[in-house]
Amino acid sequence: MKKTITFAILHFSVAFTITYLLTGSIVIGGAVALIEPAVNTVVFYFHDKVWNKIEANDLANAATA
Repeated sequence: MKKTITFAILHFSVAFTITYLLTGSIVIGGAVALIEPAVNTVVFYFHDKVWNKIEANDLANAATA
């Protein structure tokens, strides 16, 4: 769990820093630091579902080969 928490802090920090450097706005940097990881989490969920299907198909194909 510590690794997950430290990665989340790192992710928020990077998102904030890059956005702040590009815009000069603490508000926009903060908003992006909150929104981007949340959206990324949802996208990862669907990405993982697609990969699970790909892996299942690969296993099925290997079993019939």
